[in-house]
Amino acid sequence: MTTPSTHPHDDFTWSDEFLLGFDPIDDVHEEFVHVVHALLHCSDEELLTHLDEFAAHAKSHFDTEDQWMRETNFPPAQCHIDEHAAVMHSLKEVRERVVLGEYEVGRSFTRELVKWFPGHATHLDSALAQWMFKREHGGKPVVFRRQAASSTKAFGL
Repeated sequence: MTTPSTHPHDDFTWSDEFLLGFDPIDDVHEEFVHVVHALLHCSDEELLTHLDEFAAHAKSHFDTEDQWMRETNFPPAQCHIDEHAAVMHSLKEVRERVVLGEYEVGRSFTRELVKWFPGHATHLDSALAQWMFKREHGGKPVVFRRQAASSTKAFGL
């Protein structure tokens, strides 16, 4: 049984830093992190199965966000929808190569997801989270993060 190699991007776990303040998005993002973490740490023999689990998660995740953006006339929707489509297109191509035994292509794709997600969440999903929260509650969400060490530095303590 082949095991994945250790790589700097292999430590991908859920943290409060990913919270955006809109529970439906935060919940699906936490699931995203768990699915990608499992993909990072599976054996080559399990890679296709975990890639398919990621595909199912991503389709549901992206379809839900895309639907919200369309239904609510979210102003920057097309850029966000296009980014989701690009990930799904890449996933399809990567899956085809993993089927042929090109496991490193799957590993590389997974590491790119780890690098991609924080920026996508910060720049695109945070705007959608605020948009959806405001529609439901009339204001912006307040997010509390359990990063005491970071907070004390910010206040000069």
